[in-house]
Amino acid sequence: MTHPGSKITYRRIRRAELPSGTLELARFLVGKIIVRELPAGRLSGRIVEAEGYPPGDPAGHHFRGETPRNRSLFLRHGHVYVYFNYGMHFMLNVSSEPAGVGGGVLIRAMEPLEGIEIMQRKRKGAKLLDIARGPGRLAAALQIDRQLDGLDLFSRGPIWLGQVTSVKFDAQAGVKEIAVAETVRIGITKAAEKFFRFYESGSPFVSGPRRLLGPGSMQSKRES
Repeated sequence: MTHPGSKITYRRIRRAELPSGTLELARFLVGKIIVRELPAGRLSGRIVEAEGYPPGDPAGHHFRGETPRNRSLFLRHGHVYVYFNYGMHFMLNVSSEPAGVGGGVLIRAMEPLEGIEIMQRKRKGAKLLDIARGPGRLAAALQIDRQLDGLDLFSRGPIWLGQVTSVKFDAQAGVKEIAVAETVRIGITKAAEKFFRFYESGSPFVSGPRRLLGPGSMQSKRES
């Protein structure tokens, strides 16, 4: 968790920096910034959890081939795919493979950074830890809907990705090293045993049962 007195600076990520592969992208996105530009102001958060749905995955929306509904998953990596889950929540995904190959990464949770008051209003006064802890909550906080489906994250549009350049607190600045762990996906029935969910180890903003984030998960170090 970022200290409340710290200041994070970040820059736009270039498409060339994105891995072109689902699981690689899911891991890469942990620690990155998701930015939503709105007339009311900028909303942003640091991604702490992402879940991969690679080609051939029976749990993925792309598994049975391209349709009008899932077409964005077949765009080149770095496009937005939004779907409405069980008639209740929008979900924010990023296409993750070369054009014509279906694959995506679900953004499951983030640590809110900018526009927190706006997010809280959309989330009906939710506490900081609960604003975007889970994909439905995250999409509601960032005001994600089907109008964003198919947008290119690198087109200077209303949603984009950032890379942390420094975290400053008490006159000290640097890039925070985080531990990224892998565990099983949740909320699905097919291929649920796969370690395709990546998260920042120790972050209180990660969603799901804590018992799935324990010793059974695999962990590695990387810079945010």
